[in-house]
Amino acid sequence: MRQTIARIAIVVPAYDDGIAFYCGKLGFDLIEDTDLGSGKRWVLVRPKGATETALLLAKAEGERQQAAIGNQTGGRVGFFLFTDDFERDYAAMRAAGVEFRETPRHEAYGSVAVFTDPFGNHWDLLQPA
Repeated sequence: MRQTIARIAIVVPAYDDGIAFYCGKLGFDLIEDTDLGSGKRWVLVRPKGATETALLLAKAEGERQQAAIGNQTGGRVGFFLFTDDFERDYAAMRAAGVEFRETPRHEAYGSVAVFTDPFGNHWDLLQPA
């Protein structure tokens, strides 16, 4: 049996804000943007070259979901963007205005730097060793 994680939901304040960051600044591909009616959309984005896992951008509804924006993992790094060229992607992301919380580190497991999306989620940009 083979299983994969296909979708990971990220709560955002508005669909277009999520698309603007993930596609506009990180260079992700917009895989699907389907109107479901009543103001809901099915919005999938994923890094260029990715084939399985995609982010489902979920617009927050109500106070509870609004409060979860940017804190889905309790303030920890909860998302890991792997790259095959750390320096290239780090430079491109900085040039696009992505906010890094630290300077790059070179650890035994690879090159890494933490960045924050505009919604408050913490990500690792990581090139495995």
